[in-house]
Formats: sequence, C-alpha cells, structure tokens
Amino acid sequence: MKGEKILAFIAVCLIAIGVIGAKTAKAPQKQTEPTEAPVATQEPLRTLTVTATGDCTFATDVNASRDLGFVSYAERYGTDWFFDKVLDIFEDDDLTIVNFEGTLSDRGEREIKQFAFRGDPEYVNALSDSSVEAASLANNHSMDYGEVSLTDTKKYLDEKGILHCRGEEDVSVTEINGIKVGLVGINYLNDVMRTELEDAIKKAKDMGAELIILSIHWGVEKATAPNADQIDAAHTAIDCGADLVIGTHPHVLQGFEKYKGRYICYSLGNFSFGGNNAPSDMDTAIFRQTFTLKGDELVDDDNFEIIPCRISSADGYNNYQPIPAEGAKRDRIIDRLTTYTNNIGELKLNFR
Repeated sequence: MKGEKILAFIAVCLIAIGVIGAKTAKAPQKQTEPTEAPVATQEPLRTLTVTATGDCTFATDVNASRDLGFVSYAERYGTDWFFDKVLDIFEDDDLTIVNFEGTLSDRGEREIKQFAFRGDPEYVNALSDSSVEAASLANNHSMDYGEVSLTDTKKYLDEKGILHCRGEEDVSVTEINGIKVGLVGINYLNDVMRTELEDAIKKAKDMGAELIILSIHWGVEKATAPNADQIDAAHTAIDCGADLVIGTHPHVLQGFEKYKGRYICYSLGNFSFGGNNAPSDMDTAIFRQTFTLKGDELVDDDNFEIIPCRISSADGYNNYQPIPAEGAKRDRIIDRLTTYTNNIGELKLNFR
C-alpha cells in the first residue's frame, strides 16, 4: 500500500513537471523595441531665382529728337509705364538685374562723343517701382557727363536700395534667401577695367559671396556672334569663380554657352533702350535661372529659361516699353537664338 502511494506521488510529480515545462516553452518571449536606423543629416537646400536683361538707357541724347525720345514718353506716361509689360516677370523672382547704360543726374558736362545719355534723377523710379533690385554700371556710358554723373547715379540708386556694381572698387555682396550673392560688373571695352576682372571676382569671394554673377560689357556692336576675346573672358571669369556671365553692348542678341556647368549669355541685346527711337533690330530676351545650393555646393540642374521679348510694345518704332514676344515674332527669336547658340556649341535652350 505504501509502495503504491509512493508510485502515485511520483506520477503526480512527473505530470506536474511536464505541465510546467510545457507552459514555460509556450510562454511568449519579451519583445524588444526595434532600434531605429540613424537618419542621415540632410544638406540644407537654398534657392535663388535671378532675372537678367540687356541694355537700359533712361535718357534722350541732346542731339536726338526729343518728341520721339524716352523723355517724351516719361512725361506722357510716367516712369512705371516702361516695365509695365514685364512687371510680373520681375516680381516673380528674388533678384532682377539690368545693365544701366547711361546716367541719372542734373550735373556735369557732356563728354565729347557721338552719343551721351543723362536722364532725370526721377527716372530711377522706373527701376525701384518695377522690382529691379540691381544694376550694372560697368559700361561705356556710365560717365557720359563726367565722373560727377556716375557719382550721382550711384547716389540715386542707393537711395532706392538698388544694388550696383562697376569694377573692383564697386562690388556688391548681399544676402538673399540665406545665400550671399556677389555682383560684379566689368566694362571689358575699358582697358583698365579689363584687367580688374579676376581681382573683382576674388574680391566678391573675399566678401563672403557664395554665388557670383558677372555683368560684362564687351564685343562688337551689331555682331550676332561672340568673338574670341569674349569667349576667352567668359571662360576666364568662370574659372575664377563666376557662376553666371551676363553680356551686353552689341545691342543685338548673341547665343548662349554652358561652360563647366555655368551659363554664359553672350549678349541679351537692348531692353528699355532710350538710345535709339527706331533701331533696326528690336528683338531681345530675358534670361532667368534658379540656382540651388546644397550645403556649400551649387547643384548642376539646368534650371533656366529664356523669355523671348521685343524692346517695344509698338510695331515699327521704339516706345521703350519691352514686352514678351508672341506668335511669329516669338518663333523668330527662338530660331535666331537656337542658331546663334548652335554656332558656339551644343546646348539645348529652354524657352518660356
């Protein structure tokens, strides 16, 4: 009897051990929270949209017809009339820069030259009221009424908060959208200023510029192709650190080039040009590029466009009011720019 009780007790213990083992085997294991993979630090993206135009002259030469000149239109319509047809384009960017070819002053003596331009200081409002933030003064008309006329022009631009650039002495650096932008202007027709090209770009860098825009006055009037001098200067400028080269002076359009990831506009032609009331060529264009910086590096994204325009909203004569081109006129400008560009090298142009 006692033996049977012992055997029964042993059996019960074995069963109990089996049950406990089974429960232990089936018990869910404690779940460990998954470790999140470290998120890579993203380089901050900063963007800047720049709009550039050709020659702007807000004056009528004293030897030209006043009735047909810029002055008569300013008196009749006011200064905000001139950029009225392109105002939406200028407002839809971060920086608009023009080549201001002439002076704003009521002082000085006319230089002995074929054409000289001195506009009423009030004409600065045509820029400031039209979302133009910068003007290059690096051209062969910036001292048409002596050095005092250049001094006055700078003064009136400063009063309206419009940046300006001219040679190594006048390099502007400003911050827009967190990007330090350097503006350099060189009159390459001037032997002294020609030698300042590299030093002026270096000065912009030393002033902290992360993005450098060069306005350069060069070439041969009425020539639709850049010469070897222009090409060499443009490449040198980019080798030295320029991120965009904007050419003026020929008074007609020339082609575009991409060199080492940077764009060159060899000539944007005239724009609101008071120097001639009936020019033989009234085609022009606006160049626009959006720059993106990833960290400290400029992204090579080809984010640019060309807007074909006419320098006059009237047919057959210049009323100094540039306007986007339409229809056959637009098609002709596109064909011209495509041909001029293909003669320089291979580059697909983007037109608006």
